[in-house]
Amino acid sequence: MTTLIESPAETVVQLRPSAVSALAVNDPTAVAVSAADCELTYRELDLWSNRLARLLLARGAGPGVRIAVAVTPAVEATVTEWAVAKTGAVAVAAAAGTPTHGAVFGVTTKALRGELADSLGWLMLDDRSTLVHYMTGSDAPITDAERGTALKIA
Repeated sequence: MTTLIESPAETVVQLRPSAVSALAVNDPTAVAVSAADCELTYRELDLWSNRLARLLLARGAGPGVRIAVAVTPAVEATVTEWAVAKTGAVAVAAAAGTPTHGAVFGVTTKALRGELADSLGWLMLDDRSTLVHYMTGSDAPITDAERGTALKIA
């Protein structure tokens, strides 16, 4: 399950936000992603990604908008992918020296920020200001009204 694209020529398959949330409903206690020091259940992943999706929407994410993503820790990367999918945006893989294929802004961490293009505004997941907004934001499901328009997926 990924919303990342490697180049603009690839076919982009986006997750339906309703399908993402459905995974959390089917078995909310199952482990969705784990790392050495952290495990998230589907329920936690759903809630975390809802909060991050709201931060992304506030920065201009929405259906069809491209967002550069350079996040390596597994937990943060998964939360980011789900959040991007919930906004209807398209995640574009970002790395040092690679084009961001029309992305309007990016999501990364402090550790990777120095390697990335300065031409984009970057939301740093581990920045104190971002964390405060993230931790105090609503974790309610994202609605079509919040996205601005209903997703149209063929």
